[in-house]
Amino acid sequence: MNEPLHPQLLSIDRLAISYADGDERRRVVDEVSFDIASGEVVALVGESGSGKSTTAQAIIGLLPEGGRIDSGAIRLNGEAISHWSGKRLAALRGSVISLIPQDPGSSLNPVRTIGAQIGEIFRIHGERDRTAIAARTLDLLDRVGLSEPALRVRQYPHELSGGMKQRVLIAIAIALKPQLIIADEPTSALDVTVQRRVLDLIDEVRRDAGTALLLVTHDLGVAADRADRIVVLQGGRVQEVGVAAELLAHPRSAYARQLLADAPSLNARPTNRQPPVAGADSIVVAGLIQDFAVDRRTAIRAVDDISFTVRRGSTHALVGESGSGKTTTARSIVGFQRPTAGRILIEGTEISSLAGAALRQFRSRIQLVYQNPFSSLDPRQRVIDIVTEPLRNLSSLGPTERRAKAAALLERVGLPEALHMRRPRALSGGQRQRVAIARALVLDPEILVLDEAVSALDVTVQGHVLRLLDELQRERGLTYLFVSHDLAVVRQISDTVSVLQNGRVVESGTVADVFERPQSAYARQLIDAIPGRRSSAHVGQP
Repeated sequence: MNEPLHPQLLSIDRLAISYADGDERRRVVDEVSFDIASGEVVALVGESGSGKSTTAQAIIGLLPEGGRIDSGAIRLNGEAISHWSGKRLAALRGSVISLIPQDPGSSLNPVRTIGAQIGEIFRIHGERDRTAIAARTLDLLDRVGLSEPALRVRQYPHELSGGMKQRVLIAIAIALKPQLIIADEPTSALDVTVQRRVLDLIDEVRRDAGTALLLVTHDLGVAADRADRIVVLQGGRVQEVGVAAELLAHPRSAYARQLLADAPSLNARPTNRQPPVAGADSIVVAGLIQDFAVDRRTAIRAVDDISFTVRRGSTHALVGESGSGKTTTARSIVGFQRPTAGRILIEGTEISSLAGAALRQFRSRIQLVYQNPFSSLDPRQRVIDIVTEPLRNLSSLGPTERRAKAAALLERVGLPEALHMRRPRALSGGQRQRVAIARALVLDPEILVLDEAVSALDVTVQGHVLRLLDELQRERGLTYLFVSHDLAVVRQISDTVSVLQNGRVVESGTVADVFERPQSAYARQLIDAIPGRRSSAHVGQP
C-alpha cells in the first residue's frame, strides 16, 4: 500500500464543476486533480460541501440537474470522457465504471424483487438468456455472502437488513467486472460491525478482479484503513494528496491536520473527563423489560432485564448494533413508553408512578436530542421560535423573558443573532443540531439523552458539537445518556458504558476497562471493528 500501481486508469485534470443558482452559477469543484491506477484504492475525504460526491458523480456522468463541467478533463484509460454524451456514458456504467451508492434503502426499487434488480444490469448490457441471467444472479448473491441466494432473489428490499441491502448493491456493482468501482459513503448508515464486513467484502471482490476503487467518505478512519492514497478536499479544492500512511503521519495542510484531530477513530486517547459527583446517582435502571405486542397473543421482547446506573454529572453510553435495544431503553427512560417490568428512577423519582401534570413536569428535567436534526425540527418555524416553544408550554415566563432566554441560549451554543430568524432548511446539519441542543436545554434539564445525536454529522462538525456538549456539561453539571453505535465517539466522550446485544447487557463498566480489557466476545468484536484501528498508532507521529 505504498507505491501507486500501474497502468494509469483514471486521471482527473483541473476539473471545475458548477451548479445553477438562479440566474448565476455556483462553483462547487474548482481545479481538482488526482489519478487512480489500476487496482489502486484512492479515498476522497472531506466534509459535506467539499465537492467529493460531485466529483464522483461527474466521473460516472451522473451530475444532478443543473450540474455542469465547466473546464478540465476526466480521462479513462487515456481517453477524455468528460464531455461524452449521456448515451456513451451509459454504456460505461456497470461495464467499466460502477457505483455503490450511500443509501441502500433509497437506491433499490421497493416494488421489484432483488433478483429482478440484479438481472437488470445484465439485460441493459445485452444479455437475453433468462436462464443465464438467473444463474449469474444466484452466483453473485453467493459471491457477496448473502445466505440462501435462492430465497433472496424472490424477496423485496424491505425484507432485507441494511447490511444485506448494501451487499445487493455491491453485487450489482461487480456484476460486469468493471475496471473502477466508485463507493460513495457505502457504509455511513451501517453499524460498525456491519460496516467492517461490507468494507472487507468490497476489498475482497476488488482484489480478486484487480478493480480500482474510489472510496468517497467523510470518515478518515475508514480511509486510513482501506486506502493506498488519500485526496483531501475542502470547499471544492484539493488541500492535500498523498500516500495514506505518509499523509496520516505527516499532514501538511491545516485542514488535513484538523480532520485528523477531529476523527475519534484516529484519536484513541479520551478527553479529560470531569469526575462525576461521588455517591450521587442521576439515573437508575433496574431489571427493565420492554415488550411490544405483535398481535393479541404475541409480543416481541425488545429489552430484557437491563440494569445500569449513571452518576450525576457523568456520561454513560449505551452501545450496540441495530436491534440491540439502545433506543428502546432510551425512550423508556425519558417516559415515552411505560416499561413492561422493572424500575427507572430519575434523580430518585420512579417515573412509572407519574401521570398528568407530574409527568409533564418530569419531562422538563430530562430532555431528548434526536439523531436527525432536520426531521426533529419544525420546518415552518423560525429558529428562535423553535427554542422558545418549550418555555411557552412548561414555564411561567412571559413572552419577552422567554425570547431573551432562548436568544441567550442560542448564542451560547454558537448560533449568532443573524441566524435566529432563519428556518431549519437554511442551516447546515451542524447548525441544526445546535438548535436541537438549545431547545433541549432551554428548560434547564438535569439530564440529556442523546440518541445518535452526532452520527449524521461530518467529522469536523461532529468534533465541534462534541466539544460544545463537553463544555455545557462542565458548566451546568449535566448528566448525559449517550446512545450510539459509534464506539470511537463513545471512547472519546463517555465515562462509563453498557454494551447491549439482543436486548441484554453483555458487558458494563468504565470506558477504560471495557475498551482496553473487554470480557465478552461481543464487546471485543465491536471494538475490533472500529475503523482506523489499523492506522491510529501511526497518526501524527513525527
